[in-house]
Amino acid sequence: MDKTVADLARAVAPITDGASIMIGGFGSSGIPFGLIDALCAQGTTGLTIISNNAGAGDTGIATLLKAGRVAKVICSYPRSPGSIWFERRYEAGEVELEVVPQGTLAERIRAAGAGLGGFLTPTAYGTRLAEGKETRVIDGRGYVLESPLHADFALVRAERGDRYGNLNYHATARNFNPVMAMGARHTIAEVRQLASEPLEPETVITAGIFVKSVVEYGVRP
Repeated sequence: MDKTVADLARAVAPITDGASIMIGGFGSSGIPFGLIDALCAQGTTGLTIISNNAGAGDTGIATLLKAGRVAKVICSYPRSPGSIWFERRYEAGEVELEVVPQGTLAERIRAAGAGLGGFLTPTAYGTRLAEGKETRVIDGRGYVLESPLHADFALVRAERGDRYGNLNYHATARNFNPVMAMGARHTIAEVRQLASEPLEPETVITAGIFVKSVVEYGVRP
């Protein structure tokens, strides 16, 4: 039951070329910078990255884009302040993009974790984002059928964790991390503090059943 690993490199070692990876975070909050840097150092390539945005500057997801390790990005905000590396790779035709509205992105990931077959949403009905998807009109309102979004791996950042994989988060760093932990087949958690005793049950946000491994990394790179 002990899910702790000694270091970041060992934590990301199971990730292979061509994997799909959910990466938690919103803006600069809750991003597993340590795991991302370790993945980049490992040299894994051809990745599909699922995240809220496509990174900024030279850190986080942008690190993978800069190094040419990403084949596709699935996100809500591909262009945000400082997203220079995504823009360069996309304009060069080196990265594929799938845009998903933010609420739809979160719900598709949650649906994957909950074992749902999909859901109907009015978001994007009648727009290009609905092209090729099943649509329905219910009580005079149009809806788009969206499918669950799974991933091979999830990299998440938590405030505290225990050896069983239970996690809690600091304030807004919670963001996409809990649903991504549910939606991936193999979740790797980077925690600021690894508790010596099991977390108190009422403080647990992500249950250890969704987490494959935990590594302590107390500071942002």
